[in-house]
Amino acid sequence: MGQIIEHRHGQTLTIRLSHPGKLNAIDASMWIALRECLARAATDDDVRCIILRGDGDDAFAAGGDIEEFRTVRATVDDALHYHDTLVASALEAIRHSPIPTVAAIRGACVGGGLEIAGCCDIRIAGESARFGAPINRLGFSMYPGEMAGLLALVGHAVVLEILLEGRIFDAREAMAKGLLTRVVDDEQVFAEADQTAARICAGAPLVARWHKQWVHRLSHDRPLSVAEKRAAFAFLDTTDYAEGMQAFRDKRPPRFSGR
Repeated sequence: MGQIIEHRHGQTLTIRLSHPGKLNAIDASMWIALRECLARAATDDDVRCIILRGDGDDAFAAGGDIEEFRTVRATVDDALHYHDTLVASALEAIRHSPIPTVAAIRGACVGGGLEIAGCCDIRIAGESARFGAPINRLGFSMYPGEMAGLLALVGHAVVLEILLEGRIFDAREAMAKGLLTRVVDDEQVFAEADQTAARICAGAPLVARWHKQWVHRLSHDRPLSVAEKRAAFAFLDTTDYAEGMQAFRDKRPPRFSGR
């Protein structure tokens, strides 16, 4: 069995997908643990950024653990439980996490690994990272609830290309398709993710959460209500807003408390 490994450093929580010998393929227990980890983090006001990465340098995650599919997806009911209750709920926990998320990608990022990365807010990959979802060669299709995140990220044309061809492609092509935020040298991936997290943590945490909230809200094609427009100025009543303005006047770094 694989495992989800958590490590806290300051205000950053790093979550490692670990399945030695299987390129961090994600088994059922890992999907459950990933969702639970994100749920705990969402209630911790001291966590200001989450980094998701694979264990080691060879893979972010090489999809789901295919060897267990004969048992966890033996029937339609089993498959619905696996994908709706385990996989989709973990992906939703990442996508709707109030805390900014950063995917640090080295090596293989395919299938379920690509789905996880696609749900993160920022995706940083090494030059030699590899991407795709070659499940057409395994005889099964991507579950619609999992496909939604990729569709929202890159649109139907790119998703269809990825799924119909089943081709593995490199980081530069993934960047061109809109799957990545930036590409760096392999040796710099985790350092760049740490630096990204540090920049996020240096900002007002409530503002980061509001920015995520409004980006998700504006993805729905309906106008903002008057109440929503007024809610956009909730920052006026925060201690962090007063601190940010005072720090600007004092020409010093702000010290945000999350209140």
